[in-house]
Amino acid sequence: MNWEAFHRRGDVLQAVIKEADVRRDGELPMYVAGVEQVFRDELDLLGALSLRWHTRLSGHTETIAKEQPLDLEQATIEAWRGAADEIPGVRLVLDKALAEGDDEVVEILERSREKERELLALNSGRISAYQLAEHGARVGAAVEAKAREGFEIGANWVPEPVPTLFERIKAGTRSRTSAIA
Repeated sequence: MNWEAFHRRGDVLQAVIKEADVRRDGELPMYVAGVEQVFRDELDLLGALSLRWHTRLSGHTETIAKEQPLDLEQATIEAWRGAADEIPGVRLVLDKALAEGDDEVVEILERSREKERELLALNSGRISAYQLAEHGARVGAAVEAKAREGFEIGANWVPEPVPTLFERIKAGTRSRTSAIA
């Protein structure tokens, strides 16, 4: 994949995420312009969305860990909720695909969810790295269940403000002048 194709894929993925966030119905928006050109199929797009979710969740857990919280489990729960608040459409699409997808989709997303749950288990302080293989997914599932308890995905989501024409022109001028300098 060349640099231009990489950026095109990123732009299309961002448009898919925005559409999923606005709709918040769990449907995979395959109709977004460019999806069929840059993603092989639904599974390829779901994989990209899963990676985006894991990246966001990891970022939240790392940020909260830097604050050195006393209650690691609660901090991990807040990290999960923070990620779900930022990209609720992605979380809902992944949840729906896990619940209703075909066998191949479910198998792949289950493996991904197992890794996510291991991350939650470790960050919550409920297990050590030595216990990860044996208990990670189970303990992480309990942490995830606590994060979901009483939490409505997307209830706190606020769309990014759409820049005005003037703001877009000004931003374009800045990027061109910095490239010249």
